[in-house]
Amino acid sequence: MSSAGGQRPPANRMTLQTFKARLGGASKGFKLLKKKRDALKAKFQALLKEIVETKLAVGQSLKDGAFALAKAHYASSGDDIASTVIERAKKPTLTTKLYPDNVAGVSIPVFKMNYDSSQDSSAQTMGVGSGGAVLNATRETYVKAMECIVKLASLQTAFQTLDEEIKMTSRRVNALEYVLIPRIEELIHYITQEMDEEAREEFFRVKKVVEKKKVKMVRRLQMSGG
Repeated sequence: MSSAGGQRPPANRMTLQTFKARLGGASKGFKLLKKKRDALKAKFQALLKEIVETKLAVGQSLKDGAFALAKAHYASSGDDIASTVIERAKKPTLTTKLYPDNVAGVSIPVFKMNYDSSQDSSAQTMGVGSGGAVLNATRETYVKAMECIVKLASLQTAFQTLDEEIKMTSRRVNALEYVLIPRIEELIHYITQEMDEEAREEFFRVKKVVEKKKVKMVRRLQMSGG
């Protein structure tokens, strides 16, 4: 396109074809990026709705966990449950792994929680004589709460990733739509006008040359006839 000094490109067919090819590529890229942005926005809205629902679920699960823990304290006659659990915990029963997901060509991190009950065998025998069933129910309640928390973390991470990608894609779409494509179209219009002007000038030049030749031929004929 035009150089830094504002100079126009040479007006010829080769330059015109070059800029037409650029315009075609820019238009195609604009359409693809716009489709990508629309797909990301649709996923973004779906994530937003799911985040709201998951936040409510997290709040409710934590309330249920707190209530279950209070019942466990009551059932264990006020014993220090936390210290006993920490002493018996040898390996983690809850682990989280990161998996990639793909939305319109954008890689999104997804967290998946894994619960291995076999690592929790020592804690399952807690309170056998005093409220063991209540303690097990408390553990299951908090496992469900952790599932909701991990899901919420995954959704919020994906939400932030999509938000940044949508902003970047929107900037590219706007740059193509309002800057690059109009600039190329303007240059194509300029080159076309220049070529038309050159063609008209060439036509008039040839016409004048032909007229001059005709005049010379007429004069020669007159001189030879005289």
